[in-house]
Order: sequence, then C-alpha cells, then structure tokens
Amino acid sequence: MESWVRFSAQSQAKERVFRAAQYACTLLSYTLQKGGATAELLKTIKQLETHLSLSRKLMRLGNSAEALEAAKRAIHLSDCVLRLCITVAHLNRAMYFACDNVLWAGKTGLLPQLDQNKWSQRSFRYYLFALILNLTRDAYEIRLLMERESRSISAKGSLASPSALSPGPENGEFSLGPSTPSFPALPVLTARLQRQLRLLVSVLRSNPPLLLDLLKNLCDVFIPLDKLGLYPTGSGFVGACGLTSSILSILTILYPWLKLKP
Repeated sequence: MESWVRFSAQSQAKERVFRAAQYACTLLSYTLQKGGATAELLKTIKQLETHLSLSRKLMRLGNSAEALEAAKRAIHLSDCVLRLCITVAHLNRAMYFACDNVLWAGKTGLLPQLDQNKWSQRSFRYYLFALILNLTRDAYEIRLLMERESRSISAKGSLASPSALSPGPENGEFSLGPSTPSFPALPVLTARLQRQLRLLVSVLRSNPPLLLDLLKNLCDVFIPLDKLGLYPTGSGFVGACGLTSSILSILTILYPWLKLKP
C-alpha cells in the first residue's frame, strides 16, 4: 500500500492543474453565457469541462488508500481534538474517493446501470463532511494560537509596567465595580472586538500555512453546498471558488512549507 500511496502522490500536482482548468472552464462558461456567446462555443467549453472532470476522476483512482493511510497516522496525534477532526476528515475523504471511483466507472460505461445522480450526491456529502471537519480543525488551531498570543502579550505588558496588571481595556479586562457606569458597555464591547480582530489578523499573518488552508477550505465548501442544493450560489461563483482553491493547492505543492501540518 505504501508504494501505491507514493505513486498516487506523484499525480496530485497534475490533478490540481486539471482541477484548476476545469473550474476555469466553469467560470469562463458562465462569463461567456452572460456576455451572449454562441451556443456552439458554450457547448465546446462544456465538453472540455466534462473531459477534464473525467480525467481527474481517473487520476484519483486509488486515492482512498492514501486517505486511509493518512487517517492511520492521525490516530497517533496527542491532541484529542486534532486527532478526532483530522482522522474523521480523512475517513470521509476515503469514502468520497471511493464514491468518486464508482461514479467514474458509471460515466465510462463500465457500470451502465449505475444511478450517477445518487452516487454523485453521496460523494458530495462525504466531501462536505470532510471540509466541515477541516474548517473545525482550522478554527481550533486559530483559537489555540490566539490564546497563546494573548498570553504572550499580557506577559510582556506585565513585565514592562506593573500598572498593566490592573484591570483595564489594555489587557482585555474591565472593572465591574460600582464606579463603572453602565453606558460605556457598547464602547467596551467594541474595544474587545477590535482587540480580538487585531489578534486574529496577527495570528494568520504569522502563520501562512494556516491562512492558506483556511482560505482553501472556505472556497471549497461552497462547491458541495451548491451541488447538494443546500446553498445554491450559481456556476460562476462555484467556478471562481474552485479555481481559487486549486491555485492555493498548487502553491502548497510547489512550496511544501505552506502545507498545514499535521
């Protein structure tokens, strides 16, 4: 199985390029349709998009084995939240690839009686579950980093000035004593939100792999939401999201240090 995993890993870059081309065709088709392009041109682009999609399905044959191996590695993570999110996400990816392989067999005529719509919906459900778990993992890591950054800022402030230990808007705590009037509640809340926003920007700026993974998952999640009819956004938006996430995925392949680990 390890040799197959290494072999399939070599085709990931090609699959990402084909994915970018497929969603570029989706976006181009939507743009040309809005611009009043001829039906023949739109048909040609749609056929190219279909061929690219089928080629990607061929490249993903056997990717379930890679996802299962990744799930086996994730089981040994020490953090229980990361272990749960990453392991279950990989298992959902394995089921998504398995459904995708069956769907490929149906589209190529190997399984002519296959209900393609049913299997397509099933594969997108697994894909959506995997993306939700990936986003949960991103949110958890962001929270951990924000807490660590907040403690670091508080420690530096307490060393710089003893007055920083007293409750106040500088360290995110506010006195609830009788001398505090009730009317500044909104400014206090605004100050806290601004402080959290600055902390979030600082954390994401200092962690490019986490930022790229978050953006990629946010773009990808609209694809199954649209395909399943849970949140229809239209082919133009789906094409733009798919193209953006594909480019981000290609960047993580070209520059491995941008890939979020584990």
